[in-house]
Amino acid sequence: MTAADPSQPTHQVAPVGIGWRHPHYAALLQQRPALDFIEVHSENFFAPGGAARAVLRQGREHYPVSLHGVGLSLGSATGIDQAHLELLAALVSEIEPLRVSDHACFARGPWSQQPGHSVHASDLLPTPFTRSSLDVMCANVQRVQERLRRPIVVENLSAYVRWQANELNETGFLNSLAQRTGCGLLVDVNNLFVNALNDRLQGSPADPLAACMLWLDDINPKAVAELHLAGHVDCGDIVIDDHGSRVAPAVWALYRHALLRCGPVPTLIEWDTEVPDLRVLLDEADTARSHALHPMEAVTP
Repeated sequence: MTAADPSQPTHQVAPVGIGWRHPHYAALLQQRPALDFIEVHSENFFAPGGAARAVLRQGREHYPVSLHGVGLSLGSATGIDQAHLELLAALVSEIEPLRVSDHACFARGPWSQQPGHSVHASDLLPTPFTRSSLDVMCANVQRVQERLRRPIVVENLSAYVRWQANELNETGFLNSLAQRTGCGLLVDVNNLFVNALNDRLQGSPADPLAACMLWLDDINPKAVAELHLAGHVDCGDIVIDDHGSRVAPAVWALYRHALLRCGPVPTLIEWDTEVPDLRVLLDEADTARSHALHPMEAVTP
């Protein structure tokens, strides 16, 4: 029997991917870096045929693809837009993605000037954590899953307002959503930290890092299907989840804590504004792998 190599991990390591954005279409196809998967925004590829869909098919030849959407409006009381869902279903059928995800939010509401019609807010608005809102989101998630014939994955939101009507905390809401519908959860670690920093700006005495670790301790680890990592910007009076910089040290610490809680969950590096050269994202992906190899080095608050 050969002795174990102490330099190699004895546990499974989290798969790591990057968000594949337009500035990197050509570079990724030419360089074909070592990545476990790539993730794209679903709506950018809804048009059948054309250059965008052709590029995605090329990417799919070399990497598993995860589809991440921003337009399902899973928390909308007006329901799911059928045209949007059909476009997503066609894309899923062609690409056969690893995962299909969207956000625990609403973006559509009734349009008072045209009864029976809805208007899209073009933003990810926070859903109240109430039992009635949970019923709405469960029904919408179930409808999407039935049409796609697969479970979807739902992401926690970076939210800049709070509802006074909240009856549940966020983890209780998401845990119930996963339990009732069978969907997975996408935990965006940067969103957690952005929300905690903004809570502190609004007068919360809680330490942001400690608050995020408690959140991670409270989420059902068996439901977590993916983790997201990204950068944020501190504007002084508010912290914005802009996906425009490297992952902050505190978010890396929370990532290790999440791995200890949830296991080797697939992990994505997101970068959507001020997009740098591809090698910067690949460097962040390497950093994620390094943390995944040594999650016990988690920082305690």
